Amino acid sequence: MKRRAFLKTAVALLPSVGLSELAVGQTASVAPSDQVHVVSAGSDRLGETHSRGYSTILFKVLPRETNGGLFILEHSGLVKGGPPLHLHLHQEEWFYVMEGEVLFQIGGERKQLHAGDSILGPRGVPHTFSSVGEKPGKMLIAFNPAGKMEDFLRVTGVPNPPVQDAAFFRRYEMELVGPPLFGA
Repeated sequence: MKRRAFLKTAVALLPSVGLSELAVGQTASVAPSDQVHVVSAGSDRLGETHSRGYSTILFKVLPRETNGGLFILEHSGLVKGGPPLHLHLHQEEWFYVMEGEVLFQIGGERKQLHAGDSILGPRGVPHTFSSVGEKPGKMLIAFNPAGKMEDFLRVTGVPNPPVQDAAFFRRYEMELVGPPLFGA
């Protein structure tokens, strides 16, 4: 049998043996939830809270509910500080300022956003943020796809988190590029 004919036959048989995902380089995954969940204002999807020191984080939409396609969280009580300058290898990060004033650095540009403003941190572009207003800020942040961000925030959103060096960031498919805008 010629190679081309063999490949056509093999691909045609893949669905019948349950391997069609392998033919297109995808892995089988759990279907998204079809249940409707209301997450009340000031609440976390699972009733948890996580802190990064400069804000309280509430998970609003979990990756497992969207087949890994989306992760949405709320930062509340956002004060001066913020994450170190970093980039995501596989996802975009979208920010929506709900309250206060937040300074963003995305790439080589700095932009100050106010309530109602949003900005995108594209994959592969270094970014960071810090509240700069007189009152604490509040933001929604969405990751698309979700990647390992839920795991990262669970590990770092606890008292006495692990050292967050370059190797630590790489474990979560990010690169540590520089310090925060202001001291943490």
